[in-house]
Amino acid sequence: MSLLPLLGVLVVVLGFAARLNPLLLVMAGAIVSGLASGLDFAGVISAFGKAFNDNRYVSVTWLVLPVIGALERAGLQERARDMIARIRGASVFSILCLYLLMRQSAAAIGLNSLGGQATMMRPLIAPMAEAAGEARLGALPEKLREDIRAQAAAAENVGWFFGEDVFVAIGSILLIKGFLEQNGISVEPLQLAVWSIPTAVLAFVIHATRLYVFDRRLVRASRTAPEGNRA
Repeated sequence: MSLLPLLGVLVVVLGFAARLNPLLLVMAGAIVSGLASGLDFAGVISAFGKAFNDNRYVSVTWLVLPVIGALERAGLQERARDMIARIRGASVFSILCLYLLMRQSAAAIGLNSLGGQATMMRPLIAPMAEAAGEARLGALPEKLREDIRAQAAAAENVGWFFGEDVFVAIGSILLIKGFLEQNGISVEPLQLAVWSIPTAVLAFVIHATRLYVFDRRLVRASRTAPEGNRA
């Protein structure tokens, strides 16, 4: 057995040690391994294309990120802020609680792609929550802005984490089933999913309460802020 194809691993290790671009390193390592195994350059590139096509439903997720970046540069966050500023009665609590409900409900039926820190939270939900806070409370100090962003990120994580376990065909359910079977406990995935519902409901109630308390704290903080920090 020839060890020459392992030269690609050496390229990656040396590249990481030199702090080079990881994506370029992995591609260079794959090319080196392909050439060392007897393929010509065209064959290596063809293998890249075939692998991308065979896994296009996984790879297409990464193509969304440049689109989100382009939309942000074109003013996506500003448009989201303007829209919320025109809605009377919108608050940090109402926006984040509604998103929490939507995210958890979508995850419960297997729609995990309807959300995410990079695709939804940063470009849309967090700016909308900030705009709602400014519309009701005036200009916010940077500390409160960071707190709003943290609460928005928490709503994403809580909704996704506790919602996905309600969906029967999810990796976490299968992991729990396998662990219990190793310890002599036989359960069906559907049973695990059903008994995840009370946990999901409690998680929603607890985090919604935390968001409400946070919204009240924002109101109190705005009232005690110096005049120069208000609109």
